Amino acid sequence: MSDDFDLKRRVAREAATLLYFGAEKEYKQAKDKAAQTLGTNFLPSNLEVALELDKIAEENEGEKRKDRLIEMRREALEVMRLLSAFCPVLIGSVWRGTIKQGSDIDIAVYTDSPEGVVNVLKAGGVKVTKTAWTSVNKKGVTLGSFHIYAQTQAKHGLEVVARNREEAGKKRRCETFGDELKGLNIRALEKVLSYNPTQRFIPE
Repeated sequence: MSDDFDLKRRVAREAATLLYFGAEKEYKQAKDKAAQTLGTNFLPSNLEVALELDKIAEENEGEKRKDRLIEMRREALEVMRLLSAFCPVLIGSVWRGTIKQGSDIDIAVYTDSPEGVVNVLKAGGVKVTKTAWTSVNKKGVTLGSFHIYAQTQAKHGLEVVARNREEAGKKRRCETFGDELKGLNIRALEKVLSYNPTQRFIPE
């Protein structure tokens, strides 16, 4: 193993540690701070940091992590069934199987009337705490999304992102893992929970 490779791995581990314990929230800042701490310019990829973060979560949380993942996936399925009219897809760490303490359940839905999603959630007994519009610029195109923040019965954070219906089915690239952001629809999540409830979806 080369010194450069080892140093890069140490930066990835340090960045992941900062993210896990909440000292940093964004990958870029965590990598920059870790490199500065270790006195190097070597920056790992987001994927390398994510894999180290996964290891740290496993080391700190053990078997409880798997139990929590199953619980969160079951709760995600309940919410997705409520939102079945909006083509819900489970994304984020609950889809990946890489949750850590404090992870939210992330669900994407597709609709031209996001207020309808809020109404369905409230009617289904989901405690909605906040809503907000956000916009991001991707390759010169501004994309808007409506974020609904809530809490599940088991007190897990829930974030539902409502996007325009025309965006349903479009391929998205994951900025963390670098692969296609596929997620799980209702049927796929039901299958996972039936046959392999802790199945992971990360690049080989």
